[in-house]
Amino acid sequence: MSAGLAALLDDIAALAKLTAASVDDVAGAAGRASAKAAGVVVDDAAVAPRFVEGVTPNRELPIIKKITIGSLINKIVIILPVALLLSQFAPWALTPLLMLGGTYLCFEGAEKIIEHFSPGEHGEDKPAPDRGPEAEKKIVSGAVRTDLILSAEIMVISLNEVSHEPLLARTIILIAVAILITIGVYGVVGLIVKMDDIGVAMARKDSAGAQKFGLGLVKAMPKVLAVISVVGVIAMLWVGGHIILTGMANLGFGLPYEWVHHLSEGVHHVPAVGAALAWLVETFFSFVLGLAWGAVIVGIVHVLPFGKKHEGEAAEGGSGVEPGGKTAPAGAEGTGPTAGATPNAEHHAEGGGSTAATSPDKG
Repeated sequence: MSAGLAALLDDIAALAKLTAASVDDVAGAAGRASAKAAGVVVDDAAVAPRFVEGVTPNRELPIIKKITIGSLINKIVIILPVALLLSQFAPWALTPLLMLGGTYLCFEGAEKIIEHFSPGEHGEDKPAPDRGPEAEKKIVSGAVRTDLILSAEIMVISLNEVSHEPLLARTIILIAVAILITIGVYGVVGLIVKMDDIGVAMARKDSAGAQKFGLGLVKAMPKVLAVISVVGVIAMLWVGGHIILTGMANLGFGLPYEWVHHLSEGVHHVPAVGAALAWLVETFFSFVLGLAWGAVIVGIVHVLPFGKKHEGEAAEGGSGVEPGGKTAPAGAEGTGPTAGATPNAEHHAEGGGSTAATSPDKG
């Protein structure tokens, strides 16, 4: 009896070790998959704050909560089943899908750069208070639609990293990735959009040190958001270009990848900084490829009949905007510089609510 009990205890111990190892493997795989999607995650975090531009401060976090729930639904309910079915029954489709998503990232990044350096005024979204009584619902639905595109890319990149795992492990890993990334991104977004309010609250305290720190925080937020926006664009082009580079190699056109790999290997053996230099070389050329690839797509899209250039011309012809850029006749509602403005909107424009200007609309 004692021998049987000992054997049973040994089996339980072995099972516990196996389970712990499996948990470690899942955690490690989830971490690797999340890191691989980091470029898209940065872009997601750069884009998301603009959706609460001009919103009453006490509604910012509830709106972000709704967007977070929508993002989880996007990843786990909509994208995950489709991605798993493809990985199980059509794994050959992952590379073309990744390249399609990479092309979208390149297009978005290149378009932002081209628009930034293009002459003329750059349009901004109207603040939320001017969008009517359904403003909050529209904000959430627009944010969730944008998140769907970025979430799809995150999940496909993550899936590609764990495609060799069994179906159950793959599912658990991707669910972990979805939860980890969503909470991480929108947790950071929540902190960003409330940072100016935190600064204002500190500036009202009696302590001179707290006042100085609070005012510094308020003044710093526009710069922080601008940096996040720039990093987001760079990350899109880097990640998108790298996806295109490796995708071409997987499809049989490996010359560009081999050339970049050869250059990175050439500096890899430099003492102390070789690994960092190799990463920088690969990242730089991925960025350059992403920018070139995206610029070509931007050119194609803007000359197509349904491209943005034609959409802009159609809107100009029927929206009261004359070819010279003049607005509708004087007296029309909302044309004044402060039309629809609220004290909170002014506060956000002054204290860090500049996200609409730093993160162009994703359409």
